Amino acid sequence: MKHFEVAVIGSGPSGASTAFHLAKKGISTVIIEKEKLPRYKTCGGGFVYRGRKDLPFDISSVVEREFNTVDILLGKKLHFKTVRKDPTITMIMRDSFDNLIVEEAKKLGVTLLEDNKLIGLDFQDEKTIVTTDKQQISAQFIIAADGALSPTAKMAGWNEETRKLIPALEYEVEVSEEDFNQLKDSVRFDIDAIPYGYAWSFPKKNHLSIGVASTKKARINLKKYYQEYLETLGITNILSESQHGFQIPIAPRTDGFVKNNVFLIGDAAGFADPITAEGISNAIYSGVLVANAIIESNSNVEKASELYLEKLNERLIPEIQTGLWLAKWFYEQKTIRNVLLKKYGQRFSDAMADIFHGDRSYPTDIKQAISKKVKELVF
Repeated sequence: MKHFEVAVIGSGPSGASTAFHLAKKGISTVIIEKEKLPRYKTCGGGFVYRGRKDLPFDISSVVEREFNTVDILLGKKLHFKTVRKDPTITMIMRDSFDNLIVEEAKKLGVTLLEDNKLIGLDFQDEKTIVTTDKQQISAQFIIAADGALSPTAKMAGWNEETRKLIPALEYEVEVSEEDFNQLKDSVRFDIDAIPYGYAWSFPKKNHLSIGVASTKKARINLKKYYQEYLETLGITNILSESQHGFQIPIAPRTDGFVKNNVFLIGDAAGFADPITAEGISNAIYSGVLVANAIIESNSNVEKASELYLEKLNERLIPEIQTGLWLAKWFYEQKTIRNVLLKKYGQRFSDAMADIFHGDRSYPTDIKQAISKKVKELVF
């Protein structure tokens, strides 16, 4: 039976980037992926600049479009644009993007076991027997990078769902040349196009990724709001569309990120941005953190666990906790929010662009800042 220091379950951005960084330091790593690569992955495909600039290799070969300008719209009355020198959002398709990171990891010696579905984990003293539907291997560390549903987390003992999972519906839409030309040059976020959430229009190379997401878990007719959003966009001629429903974890697990020798990263841990639901950049970042924790621990599981939690609590967890409060306020206190946006909307748009670029994070004193602004407007 072949042994690896680290087995990464899942070949998405979090898992593949973890494997890349581990292999760079000579740590024997295997990626176990249930499908054959490249494979389609449901995702809006908007990759913010803070994630892109942290990647240690060029991704231009898989870039569909780049946008230096982002449009935030709230009905017909409020419209804010922020322009940056570097692309605020890079459009990618996850099949080619994920495969690129895996290929870069393989160049450093990472083993890829594709078309291997994980079916069991047997925890022994010094190692874990990892069983797929094709073979068995052993590993010292297991990284659960298998997304929001994460069978690995369930096998490792995360039995209760403590993340906040929100519903989203995304379509890959091919439209007429006239409709595409009208929409291809702008990234749109339409706040309140769906209750407690937003709709998006992400132009790719030859088609549009259009979707809706709500921050409320309540039953909402996503398809109805998607159809209404097509009218808002002025789309008159759809040539083809494929529908993909999914859930986005916008609040981290409250019952820990490590059990035994299993470490959760990305959506398996619940690390998507609570306001925008963008998950790729935090997924990659959490992958870097867990890789560094393993490297710095000299492959000691207990020490790596301590280091990983320390690293998460330095920046990522506080950012998400602040984002959760802000998202609840932003999507649920619409009247106050709209009053504030009328006065400070452009400042908000610029601040979001700064966050997308990694130039700032959500302010920790956001509650006091909003209270102060509301008082200024009232009095």
